[in-house]
Amino acid sequence: MSVQVYDEIGEAFEGFKALPLARYGEVPSFLGMVGDVRGRSVLDLASGTGFYSREFKRRGATEVLGIDISGEMVAVARKFEERDPLGVRYEVGDVTELRPLERRFDIATGVQLLHYSVDIAAMERMCRNVHRSLVPGGEFFVLAQNPDYRAGEPPLDRYGFRCEPTGEESEAGPRYRITALLDPAPISFVATNPRREVYEESLRAAGFSELTWVPLEVSEAGVREHGADYWADLLANPPLEMLRCRA
Repeated sequence: MSVQVYDEIGEAFEGFKALPLARYGEVPSFLGMVGDVRGRSVLDLASGTGFYSREFKRRGATEVLGIDISGEMVAVARKFEERDPLGVRYEVGDVTELRPLERRFDIATGVQLLHYSVDIAAMERMCRNVHRSLVPGGEFFVLAQNPDYRAGEPPLDRYGFRCEPTGEESEAGPRYRITALLDPAPISFVATNPRREVYEESLRAAGFSELTWVPLEVSEAGVREHGADYWADLLANPPLEMLRCRA
């Protein structure tokens, strides 16, 4: 996804988190995997409009720095900070060329980050820069497309998203067009779905260990709201998967 596309989305990106897949799947699953952040510092990479950055600060993180490649996304995040000051800092930055930071963090997060690497070498650079930014033993939490996802089997429309293969293949894996079915104007973007070994080899080459894949789950609130049957298609072929590892 180009920086220009993100710049054009701006504040509308916040609407992604209200769609059923994100609201009842992604958000509770990812926050549950990261766990207790009280007293810990968090580096939120691909921070977008600051959704997770704000949540980590509210949950007791001592310091949160959000970095995103899109200047417009960072501008929106800073507006949220002005309206409701939490003490979160944001800056524009490309993780493949991440500047040396003034300190090392206890936790780094990358929600929909690594699969935007233009090639495997770029993913390895990202991973090395993240590793360099963590304290020894620090944790890196990733949310990404499920490498085993079978596009359109069945469709995801009822959960707020559509995922269609473009027919293109990068060296890391197939390319997909993902559409967030926002009202009134859906938003589409193209991303790579890297193979599982691409993630694992890139992270290990950067020095990470204890790699663990974590499945997406549906929250109890989601089951109460829609019923268990509603989520059957999603859980049979989940489009997202998570990964945790240690520096």
